[in-house]
Amino acid sequence: MHVITSVSIWLIPSFILIVLLVASWRKIPAYELFVEGGKEGVKMAFSLLPFLVGMIVSIAILRASGALEAFIGLIAPLLTLIGIPPDVLPLALVRSISGTAALGMTTELIQTHGPDSFIGRLASTMQGSTDTTLYILTVYFGAIGIRKMRYALKVGLLADVIGIIASIIIVTLVFG
Repeated sequence: MHVITSVSIWLIPSFILIVLLVASWRKIPAYELFVEGGKEGVKMAFSLLPFLVGMIVSIAILRASGALEAFIGLIAPLLTLIGIPPDVLPLALVRSISGTAALGMTTELIQTHGPDSFIGRLASTMQGSTDTTLYILTVYFGAIGIRKMRYALKVGLLADVIGIIASIIIVTLVFG
């Protein structure tokens, strides 16, 4: 265990030192290239800002309007019938949109039902089994100018659905 801690402490400084030594040996202007990369990073951050604001506003409207709660109220009897707690449906729906909102919902579910409850375990497993597909496509594809993302969207959402179904099945089988 002590060896792993020592390696983890020295890994990044050693990597930086090796990069600087190789750059000096090859006579590459490392600092100037670092500053140029920083400039490109700031430009990229500003180009992503409208996409991020759009996602945040969309999520806020969805939650504040009550549409999410109304949808859950409609589908709750069906979910209960097939053994899925309706409390995790908002997490399943929001997870592909925003990781931060989904983490907040997971935290709320765990605080309400407890970390060792079926819902707490299901929310945790669902959080780790899915990704923020719409966020990723909007931000990263938008940043590099890709406009036709229909296949990536289909595959990403399919992977999210499979992750949600798999988490429900696995948590039900393991924790019943």
